[in-house]
Amino acid sequence: MTLFPADIEEMARRIVNDFTLRKLMVATAESCTGGLIAGALTEIAGSSAVVDRGFVTYTNEAKSDLLGVQTEALRQYGAVSRETALQMVNGALYRSRASVAVAVTGIAGPGGGSNEKPVGLVHLAAKACNGDPLHREMRYGDIGRTEIRLATVRTALEMLVEATS
Repeated sequence: MTLFPADIEEMARRIVNDFTLRKLMVATAESCTGGLIAGALTEIAGSSAVVDRGFVTYTNEAKSDLLGVQTEALRQYGAVSRETALQMVNGALYRSRASVAVAVTGIAGPGGGSNEKPVGLVHLAAKACNGDPLHREMRYGDIGRTEIRLATVRTALEMLVEATS
């Protein structure tokens, strides 16, 4: 039995195999996914060679305390924003031994959305230590909490690959 859909498990397996060969370590900084990205990677045997750590920073205080996200950025742009995702990914790299990190912050619903920031809005960032940061704003729509979270895991895994290409 597997915890994740087959496509996510396959993506995670490819990342673990590739990053093991390349001696790359990963850190995750997760809000709306609550650790599912790290969970998908650690579902794969041998992932200890690749996964350094995961930060689950669901509250603004956790984002600041654990990742160094500036409270002014949270006040000005909100937790679900490009700025916050980029600060989260930088914090994950700085506060880990990882060579690449991914960060996600969004609104998985069913409540909590607004006209400006609807349910299904997720900001993702990925960065390798020696690379430029990547950002994606995804609007998955109000497709259900589980599906938003799984779609975010898929996008995050894609971004880890892209950041190291």
